[in-house]
Amino acid sequence: MKAIMYTRVSTAEQGKSGLGLESQKQSIVDFCLAESIDIIGHYEEVETGKGADALDKRPKLAEALERAKKERAYLLVSKLDRLGRNVSFISGLMESKVPFIVTQLGREADSFMLHLYAALSEKERELISTRTKAALKVLKDKGVQLGNRTNLDEARQLSNETNRREAEAFADKVLSTVLQYRNQGESLPTIADRLNKMGVKTRRGGKWYPSTVANILKRA
Repeated sequence: MKAIMYTRVSTAEQGKSGLGLESQKQSIVDFCLAESIDIIGHYEEVETGKGADALDKRPKLAEALERAKKERAYLLVSKLDRLGRNVSFISGLMESKVPFIVTQLGREADSFMLHLYAALSEKERELISTRTKAALKVLKDKGVQLGNRTNLDEARQLSNETNRREAEAFADKVLSTVLQYRNQGESLPTIADRLNKMGVKTRRGGKWYPSTVANILKRA
């Protein structure tokens, strides 16, 4: 199987620092090695993923899709939100007939699952906006003059810190269980299956997959 790799971050600051881009790339490379997939191209972009017309704003994604179609290859991203956080946009990509794989979800993810995760991603974007506005209010209540880039970045940092703490708190809750099964020699797919049968949900309320189990173990 041939694949085109696509990585994206939303801000120039992330693009310059490499934050996020390298981890996305490594995640995709690891997935391809495990699944015997040949990477024949890599397209990288620093641009927002907002809106149903996001493709018009992202020439690199358009190039990646065009090449994937020409080469009869798959488009690979590490997470669905690297394509976009808009349900209609993800649906449009599905209708373009260029198959894509989200490494976080695995090769078995069908269209229903992708639509579901797209809806969750869209909701997460709304929550991020809400947290950012709340953080801006905190700064305003402290008497900070709003309206400049520094204050906005500070608000985003507060929002990201809240999100990070929530992720760490969730990981701490399930880590002991995951480690117990892992120490017993069980594989990632088996552990994911056990958690699903136990009715344990991921932080976003979804099913467990080998990749999500691996993400928890990385925190150990």
